[in-house]
Amino acid sequence: MRDFAVAPPPTSTTINGGLADSIFETAVLHPTLPLVARRPDPTSTEWEEVTAVELRDEVVDLAKGLIASGISPGSRVAIMARTRYEWTVFSHALWAVGAEVVPVHPTSSREQVEWILRDANCVAVVVEDEQGIMTVGTVCAALPRLRHVWQLDTGALAQLAERGTYIPQTTVDSLRRIVMPDSTAVVAYTSGTSGRPMGCALSHRSLASPCDTLLAGWSHTVAPPGEQAAVLAFLPFSHVYGLMIQGLCMRGGWLMAHEPEMTEAALVSALRTFRPTYLYAVPSIFEKIYKNFLRTAQQTGRGALFERAASTAREFAAAEERQRLGRGSGPAFDLRLQHAVFERTVYRKLRSALGGRVVRATSGGSPLNRELSLFYSGIGILVHDGYGLTETAGGITMQPLGREKIGTVGQALPGTEIRVAEDGEILVHGPSVFQGYINDERATRAVLHAGWLATGDIGRLDTEGYLTITGRKKDILITSSGKSVAPAALENRLRMHPLIHQAVVVGDDRPCVGALLTLDPEFVAHWRAGLALQSDARGREAREENALREEITRAVAAANSPVGRAESIRVFRVLPQPFDVAGGLLTPSMKLRRDAIVRHYAFEIDAMYQARARVPQQSAEEQLAGWDDADNVFR
Repeated sequence: MRDFAVAPPPTSTTINGGLADSIFETAVLHPTLPLVARRPDPTSTEWEEVTAVELRDEVVDLAKGLIASGISPGSRVAIMARTRYEWTVFSHALWAVGAEVVPVHPTSSREQVEWILRDANCVAVVVEDEQGIMTVGTVCAALPRLRHVWQLDTGALAQLAERGTYIPQTTVDSLRRIVMPDSTAVVAYTSGTSGRPMGCALSHRSLASPCDTLLAGWSHTVAPPGEQAAVLAFLPFSHVYGLMIQGLCMRGGWLMAHEPEMTEAALVSALRTFRPTYLYAVPSIFEKIYKNFLRTAQQTGRGALFERAASTAREFAAAEERQRLGRGSGPAFDLRLQHAVFERTVYRKLRSALGGRVVRATSGGSPLNRELSLFYSGIGILVHDGYGLTETAGGITMQPLGREKIGTVGQALPGTEIRVAEDGEILVHGPSVFQGYINDERATRAVLHAGWLATGDIGRLDTEGYLTITGRKKDILITSSGKSVAPAALENRLRMHPLIHQAVVVGDDRPCVGALLTLDPEFVAHWRAGLALQSDARGREAREENALREEITRAVAAANSPVGRAESIRVFRVLPQPFDVAGGLLTPSMKLRRDAIVRHYAFEIDAMYQARARVPQQSAEEQLAGWDDADNVFR
């Protein structure tokens, strides 16, 4: 074993029943406390609050309808919908009767839906709209156990509540009280970045443990003093990160609002009108927000001012970090003065774009660029990079208060232990580790050893127990010269350039490292508008393409700067379309499906390398020596 982090002592919080209990308990202790904010219609900018007792009563009515429909303890019911109010009501009603929730992303393909519903033996499925009905309808014949399909947009909640009016509430209470902490609450399917998704059995205890630990130690940091914490939930509840956010809100008594649309316009509107105090997102969201800040500043003629303010923010945050870690005296007087000026003129306006109340944030799903994290910290929103996976029911690390170390994912949560094996793989032991993969004992045995989970991630622990994630074992590239390259860091640096939207580093069994890039269409349009090129239409277009090619080449060179030549990107190609979930190239949690991307763009990858290939008679060393300059191949 290479590194080992001694776990802090566990917290005293325990779970005695199921996840639904938190709503029932809050309804008794704080009946008028608002737990959910919802809009009367999707276009409204007003939010109506739902109190704990109102939410509890709606959960009870739905639970009675589920019982009347034959849903019983152990029944598995899929929820195939976006992040919306009904998701929260349905999941807690199912848990109240001892049923198990099977989250399914609403854009899943017919084949994925059929596999999950059949593998999990679902007896019912909740869909959102007519499209969901059509998708499930095409696979019903292969699912003999599926008895119910409920559609949210046609009033499924009201219909089920009406069906269960004859069921006494005592029946719901009796079923809820027999739910044990180690009963399975969720069968969450892995993202499937490679291969077929596997169903992770997560108990009520697994899902509650990280939430309760975070609430016990950090809940006072998620809102200004004296205010109720407010969280905008927009990440998919079909992923464990989204489920963890819901758990934190329901168990912590935070106000939660749902935003089903992941579009820029929808998120901007929801952030400004709901005004959250804490922000949970993935790196791509934080990157997009930063690029929007930059684009807006440039469009209003304040681009240079923004860049100076951003540089000052990063310097200020880095100096503050050195001070809190005992490695420096903090920001110097002139830096504090500059920061104070930008606080009045720039930073306050940036925070107002997020609603004006966000005090902290968490990024999860994949590594967050350190420079980006420093920027947010410098403008007054400390964003810490969280770590967890489906098999751990969410987060397993957190930054210690007052000792936050940017660029790491923090230290192990109290009660959790982390080790790093000789090959760099991260091993985890703790109460949130899953029960195993359903219907696949062999796969379970491959990752669980005496309670220790082999995560498949690689990283390192420093002497103070801070964990840094460097990539996935299966993502490591080995070039034809035998050089091992972890692609995540290169991809993160590439995405920091405003023009670059997505990046996938390739190079397995190739003479050098390459990259597939997609561009941000909005920023490209803004960038083109800012070019001062005088010529006819044809000449202008050619000069624009040359200028764009040169800019992307500079971005690749900047991404290469921290690494050696053998690990640097020598060839790249810009693709015409972004990777997306609908096309099967991104997971619902916005992770790259690398194998699918490599297969889909096999022709482009071959062409990228062939464009710079040397004659066959040359030796491997001579061929490698010829890959000197990045090949800016545009499609």
